[in-house]
Amino acid sequence: MKLSDWARKNGLDYKTAYRLYRSGRFPLPTEQLPTGTILVHELPSKTNQAVLYARVSSSDQKEDLKRQLQRLRDYAAANGLNVTQEISEIGSGLNGNRKKLLKILATPSASIIIVEHRDRLARFGSDYIISALSSANREVQIINESECNDDLVQDMIDVLTSFCATLYGRRSAKNRAKKAMEAAREC
Repeated sequence: MKLSDWARKNGLDYKTAYRLYRSGRFPLPTEQLPTGTILVHELPSKTNQAVLYARVSSSDQKEDLKRQLQRLRDYAAANGLNVTQEISEIGSGLNGNRKKLLKILATPSASIIIVEHRDRLARFGSDYIISALSSANREVQIINESECNDDLVQDMIDVLTSFCATLYGRRSAKNRAKKAMEAAREC
């Protein structure tokens, strides 16, 4: 919708709407075309369409993944949410290489994403994901918020977790390479 139409619809003068646009305080996403026309993009209306997202770190935790999905189903049913997709993924929360999560985030029809813990969404930066989704009129519902709420303590835990994962990941890779070399020598 054009900026002038939006201003008229909301009872504002065009100049006021234009000032809001120029100052960067416009309440909706906007786009200026090469012709100079300013378009206002309406946010999609919020629905009760929910996507369940469960994640575990390694393949030996598949049973945990099934239990996690069941808890998410129970939560959605108790809150009257319409589940459209159930996504389960096996991968580290430390890196951003999770294709299924990225696909959910790129799908605007999923207005509610339900996760069990904040770190199931992302080990670091989950606040950024949540705020970006809320600006697009979408939300993340976290079932279990029993984590430590002190920012400094939580940041320290996250940093230590990252260091430990890096250290033990290197050791694990080194040990696997060593075992492979020993097996190759035996042959």
